[in-house]
Amino acid sequence: MQLLKKCIAECLGTFVLVLFGCGTACVLNCTASVPNEAYFMTALAFGLVIVAMAYSIGNISGCHINPAVSIAMLVSKKMTPKEFCAYVASQFIGAIVGGATLLAFFGSESGLGTNALYDNNIWSSMLIEVILTFVFVIAILGVTSKVSNGAVAGIVIGLTLTLVHVFGIHFTGTSVNPARSFGPAIFAGGAAFANVWVFIIAPLVGGVLAAVVYGFLDNGSKEPEEASAPAVKSTTSSAPSPKTAGKKKRK
Repeated sequence: MQLLKKCIAECLGTFVLVLFGCGTACVLNCTASVPNEAYFMTALAFGLVIVAMAYSIGNISGCHINPAVSIAMLVSKKMTPKEFCAYVASQFIGAIVGGATLLAFFGSESGLGTNALYDNNIWSSMLIEVILTFVFVIAILGVTSKVSNGAVAGIVIGLTLTLVHVFGIHFTGTSVNPARSFGPAIFAGGAAFANVWVFIIAPLVGGVLAAVVYGFLDNGSKEPEEASAPAVKSTTSSAPSPKTAGKKKRK
């Protein structure tokens, strides 16, 4: 039952990410060619969604809402293979529902906030997405490595996602999230769907690399986390509850 609740939270969070992140790109007609108000507002929208979701479902599922984050948690041994598969399936379902909602609102001609190859070059696009995802995920691993960071973790992660979008929209539209790319792409069709595999594989590679590199740098010296603790679990306060505090005083 607990895993089911986590999966529902991941599905909901990914739905919100696609709807409001990609939806903002559609509303503002954001393009990668010239940085303008729409460009920066789209980047900010993705970041704000993460902040909102981190503090609403973070205490339930950890607010991965991204298979690249989940695979980093798997490699870091912070979740089990069963949890990983359940999380990823939930994230893709949420993204597909989000893509369908965007289709109903804007129609496929809007592009639905899909990603595109940079200069029609697969390898350049993959390299860009690996780097962007690496930066995003290693920031998550770092800020959630200490329980004391819980109060600010969601803000840091949201700002980091905004940062990678500010840089990356020009190149690929910024994916760093296989589910976020897949959901809109299946409804947009055309080149977006034909090339979506790039935006599935590259973020996963970036997530694995981030976990390996951070694991090497961290070297097991940080505060231990719960064995299956997802990425933003530590955004919840580590302070004792009033009842617990009362018990301690009476002792």
